[in-house]
Amino acid sequence: MDGELAVIGLGSVGSMALWQAARRSGTGAGEVVGFEARTPGHTRSAVGGDTRLFRMTYRGGPRYAPLLERANLLWPELEAEAGQEILNRCGGLSIGARDGEYLPQLLASATADGTPFEFLDHDELAARYPQHRLRPDDCALFDPRAGFLRTDRAVLAATRAAREAGAEVLEDTAVDEIHEEPDSVVLRSGPRSWRFERVIVAAGGWSSHLLPPPVAAAVHPRRNYLTWFVARRPEEFTPERFPIFIRIESDRSLYGAPSTDGVTVKATLDGRSQPAEHADRLRRELTEEEITETRETVSEFLPGLVPSIVRADAFPDLFTADHAPLLGCLPGRPRTVFATGFSGTGFKIAPASAEAAVAIAFGEPATEAKEFDPARFGAG
Repeated sequence: MDGELAVIGLGSVGSMALWQAARRSGTGAGEVVGFEARTPGHTRSAVGGDTRLFRMTYRGGPRYAPLLERANLLWPELEAEAGQEILNRCGGLSIGARDGEYLPQLLASATADGTPFEFLDHDELAARYPQHRLRPDDCALFDPRAGFLRTDRAVLAATRAAREAGAEVLEDTAVDEIHEEPDSVVLRSGPRSWRFERVIVAAGGWSSHLLPPPVAAAVHPRRNYLTWFVARRPEEFTPERFPIFIRIESDRSLYGAPSTDGVTVKATLDGRSQPAEHADRLRRELTEEEITETRETVSEFLPGLVPSIVRADAFPDLFTADHAPLLGCLPGRPRTVFATGFSGTGFKIAPASAEAAVAIAFGEPATEAKEFDPARFGAG
C-alpha cells in the first residue's frame, strides 16, 4: 500500500477533503496523499475568480440545508487554522418581484428550513441599499449569515493545513485511470502507479474519465463566466455597505459581491453556463451577445457601476444531468468515493461535502449526502 487514502483533484472540494482526512486521528503522516494535475488553486480551475457567494437562504431546496449548516461551522474552523479571513460575512440579499417566481419560492424554502432571514419590502430595500435600482414590485430577503468566500485563499489554506497534518501533495500529477480491486484501489499516471485502501475522486471538470460509463454519460463540463466593473464611488460598494446579492427578475438576472480591491465590483449574469467540449478547451473570451446583455443588465440594476466590463474570464465545472452533485460510492465499488459534479454550486458547501466524502470513504454514515447518491445514474 502507498497510503490509506488518495484524493484526486485539489480544487474546491478536493483540497477540503485532503484537510479533513489529514486531521483525522490515525491518518496523515504520509497515509493521505493528494493528486493535483497542476497546482492547488491554479487559475484555470473552477476555483478561479477570487470570490464565491456563501448564503444560507438557498433556492436549491431543503436537501442542501444540512450541508449548508455544516459548512457554516467548518469555514470558521479553516479560518482558525489558517489564521486569516476566508469567509467575510457581509450579509446577502436575494432580490426579486414580490409576486414573481423566484422570491416566493425562496421565502417558502427559508421558512420551511428555519433559516434566519429578514424580509425587506420595496421601500426598506431602497432606503437601506440604494446601490440597487429597483423595479416597482421588487422586495428582498436579507440573509445575515451570508457573505463571500475568498476561493484561492481557502484552497491554499486547506492544502497547507493538510500538509501540516502530515498529508503528501503530488503536484503536476494527473491521474489517468483508477481501478478498484477487492482490497485496494490502483491509480495510474503515465507509467507510474500507486495503490491505496480508499480513493476520493474530486477532480471537478476533469473527472469524467474517472467515472464508470453510466455515470460518465450523465455528466458534462460547462463554461461559467464572470465579469467585473469599476465603481463610480468605491466607498458605496465596500463589504460594510454592499452585501452579496442575487437578483432574479422575469427577464433579467444578476449576482455579485462587494469590492475586494477598493476599485472593482463583481457582477455577473446568473444561470448562463454553456456546454464545453472539454475542461481544457473552453472559450475564455465573452461573446458579443454576452457582453451586450451583461452591460445592459448592470446599467439597469447597478447605476453606480460604470457599465463597461474591465475584467472577464471563464472557468470550467462539471455538471450532472439533474444539476445535483455526485457524493458517495456506487454498488460494488465501496472503496471509491465520488465527490464531483457540483454543477456550479459546490464552493459554498465544499468543506461539508468533503467531510461527508471522507466519512463515506471510512465506512461511516453521512446522512447529509444521501440525496446525492451517484447510483441514481446507474450502478457502474
